[in-house]
Amino acid sequence: MNPMRFQKENTGTAPVTVKKALVLISQGGYKRIGKMIEDSFAENNCELVFDYFNGECSTNEIDRLLKVVKDKGCDLTIGIGGGKIFDTAKAVAHYAGTQVFICPTIASTDAPCSALSVIYTDEGVFEKYLFLPANPNLVMMDTEIIAKSPVRLTVAGMEMRLQLILRQEHAREVKQLPTQVETQQVLQWHWQNSALIP
Repeated sequence: MNPMRFQKENTGTAPVTVKKALVLISQGGYKRIGKMIEDSFAENNCELVFDYFNGECSTNEIDRLLKVVKDKGCDLTIGIGGGKIFDTAKAVAHYAGTQVFICPTIASTDAPCSALSVIYTDEGVFEKYLFLPANPNLVMMDTEIIAKSPVRLTVAGMEMRLQLILRQEHAREVKQLPTQVETQQVLQWHWQNSALIP
């Protein structure tokens, strides 16, 4: 799971030249695949700075990780795991001005492909949407890792995708009342920025 090697071999573009990357991952994720990640980067000149995700994509967590990026001199942000890790990594990269690479370990969310971070309080209460100017620079999925993820999460991802499609279809049919305009804009934005809907 080496995003730099993957980018060169599979997209035909030159790999991103980075000296240091912040790798945002859960403690459990690091226990499962941390060694594999370290080994895959052994042949590169990119130093990895691992930091464990604190559980919520909150302003405090983003600010904490921004400080890590600045203090350590990271020029790339990599999010490995699930949706809240991705949203946090995307927000950190946005504010730090780095590229962001996303590596899902589960298939239960559309967060890897969207140009959106959902921000919560430290207690997990929804706070706001952070609309980003671009989608992640690279999304890389290792199918062996995904296949080993809990089945309930894969099924949850299928359900989430179907619900989103149904909401989008409904939003197209509903007349826009003043209270529906903002919801319609969010759904339309989601639809336009989703790579998984044909």
